[in-house]
This record gives sequence, structure tokens and C-alpha cells, in this order.
Amino acid sequence: MGVVRHVVCAMSGGVDSSVSALLLKRMGYHVTGVFMKNWDSQDERGVCSSERDCEDAYKVCKRLDMPFHQVSYVKEYWHEVFSNLLREYEKGRTPNPDIMCNKHIKFKHFYQYAVNTLGKLSGIDELVVFSRKRHTKQDLTHTSFYVFKQRITARLYQGADRLKDQTFFLSQISQDALRHTIFPLAGLTKDFVKKIAAEAGFQHVLKKKESMGICFIGERDFENFILEYIEPKPGNFVSIEDGKIMGQHKGWFTLTLGQRARIGGQVDPWFVVDKDITTGDVFVGPTTNHPALFRDTIQTDRFHWIAEDPPAELVRTQMMECLFRFNNRMPLTPCTVTLNLDGSVWVMLREPIRALTPGQFAVLYKGDECLGSGKIIRLGPTKFTLQKGQNCLSCPPKDTNQQHPEPFS
Repeated sequence: MGVVRHVVCAMSGGVDSSVSALLLKRMGYHVTGVFMKNWDSQDERGVCSSERDCEDAYKVCKRLDMPFHQVSYVKEYWHEVFSNLLREYEKGRTPNPDIMCNKHIKFKHFYQYAVNTLGKLSGIDELVVFSRKRHTKQDLTHTSFYVFKQRITARLYQGADRLKDQTFFLSQISQDALRHTIFPLAGLTKDFVKKIAAEAGFQHVLKKKESMGICFIGERDFENFILEYIEPKPGNFVSIEDGKIMGQHKGWFTLTLGQRARIGGQVDPWFVVDKDITTGDVFVGPTTNHPALFRDTIQTDRFHWIAEDPPAELVRTQMMECLFRFNNRMPLTPCTVTLNLDGSVWVMLREPIRALTPGQFAVLYKGDECLGSGKIIRLGPTKFTLQKGQNCLSCPPKDTNQQHPEPFS
């Protein structure tokens, strides 16, 4: 392992970070545990969950005879993650705060704190460990000790447990932070991690429910939560098929593409297929797989390549075959990527996908390697639009004043 022996382990109070710290100790490292507080909140019972998590993290560090520190990034999270989230919702997009938290908080502010503050105080030279379920291939765990010295590009790979793989959420982190990071759980399944925790006596973390969804919302209703921060902007639910007004909503930002629309008086389910923030109209379709929900083309903003530069194949030919997902739970989908002069990319999918959503991140893979991601800023036409166009070509001209065109996304 060379001379690098002192590492910082991000402790969440959960089973993954606890086992990461244990494994690092067994590997011979001197480990310092740090708990990050990113949000001031209480659960439905009035209990501050971050205080409970911090106490659980401290218990693990004490059991393992590790130094323990706490650091607060509540202010940074508000300005760099949450405020951006509100702006995105107001623009009609659906942001991903977990990706942005990794980029701005864990792998920027916390990384700099570990290197510049703890590093100077405790002799941490060149290596920092983040261990909250962030997986790469096992070979990266070993090679990352040396890559930054040789300026070799660090690569990010999917972990052994594909159901718990977190590369999707790491797709915006910097190359510098990745070079200084190892992932002790890379080659382990979640079940095996729990087995290690049980054998180590970490019962207090094993009993905790696994965190799901957006951390600062918890189990609260999303609409009620977001209306605490954004003024209601009532509008109409409009049928995408005939333009009929179906009901009213409290604001387009409370809804995302593909979700079921709660429309009073409607027996059958309707689903959000598009939004027009100019008029406030939210367009809905009568089935969960309505053709207005399916597209096969998107454009991103400037793409973030984890290796810093686009793949040589893409630079050489301006096109590349790879794999795509915009949701961490969806299967990888074959696609063709086109690189634009401004650094953005067009992604053309082999098959149309349901509910591609502006504001979400298009994450690309080449085999097991996560290449990076870009925020979706533009959508191609839906199957519904294309079908209407084909129908128009085969029908006599109609009075255009009577048409109800699909809103532009």
C-alpha cells in the first residue's frame, strides 16, 4: 500500500459507512471518522434525525477506537444544492439533489476539509476515503493509492452489487476527488456487508431503515413540502388528446413527468405528460404508457466527463455507442451519443423510454465504467407527436384554428 496509511472515512451512522471503517482498520489504516450534517430537520415525531445519526456514527468510532469529528455544511447545502433545486422546479424541471450533494458537498467541501484541515492536523498526506455506499470495481480500490502521483486518470466502475451500485449518483464528481478516493465496499454485496456488521456487533445500525428518496423530505408529502418554499401557482390539468380541462393543480413545480395526477372527480387515472410554465397548464394522458410519455432523443447541457476529457472514440468520430440511464433504478439502455461543439451531447436511444425528464441527469456507461453525466435540458418529440404528424400526412387539411398542439418541451 505504500506510505499512505491515514485516511478519513465519511460516517453516516448507517451500516455501509460503519463496515467501511471496520474494513479499513482491518487493512491496517489509521482511520478518522467524520460525520457531516447537511440539513436542519426533524422527523414527524419531532426528533432530529441528524443528531440520532451522528450519535450512531460516534458509537461505531468509539467501538473501533477511531478519532471522531463533526462538520456542518448546512449553509453550503442550502446555497449550492437546495436553492438550485428550487430554481429548477420553478423552471419546470425535476432536479436530482443527491447528484448535486455529492458534487458540491461531499466531494468538494468535505474533500477539501479532509485534505486541508484534518490533513494538516493529523498528517493525512494524499488519500481520503468516502464510503457511503459508493462503489467502484475492486481494482480501483487498490490502484487509487498511486494514480494521482503518476497523474494516471482514475476510472469509476459499477460495484459488485448492481442493485446498490451508486455510480449514478457519483457521475458529477471531479477527477481530482476521485483520484484521492477509495471505496472499501466495492466488491461486496449488501447482504455480505450486513453480515460483517452483525458479526462486528453493530446492532444499532443494522436496525435502522435504509434511507430512500430525498433525504430532507423524508416521509412527508412532496407537494406539501415544496409549497413551504415556493408560492402556489394554480393552473389547469389539460388533456393532451383533446385539450379538455380536466381539473386544477397548485403549481407545475409540484408535478413531474410520468407521475399520476391527482385530479378530483376522475375515476380513471391520468398521468402527467408535459408542462407549460408560461400558461401554467399541465398536460395529462389517460394511461400510464401513453405515447406522449415516450421519447428517444434528449440533449444535455455541457457534459461532465469523469476522466475530464471525452472518450477518444467520441472526439475522433463525434459519435459513440454506449449505455444510458437517467434513473438509478432503470436498466442500462443502448444509445448513440453525438458530441456538440459547446460540449453538450445529443443522446439517441435505441428504443423510446418513458418519462424522460428535463432537470434529471443523463448518465452514460461504457461497459461497467461510468463515463459521467449531463443535465437533460431538451427533449425530442414524443411518439404521440410523431403519430399525429403521420396521421396529418394521410388526412385532408383541417382548420388549424381548431387544433390543440402539444406543448413544446
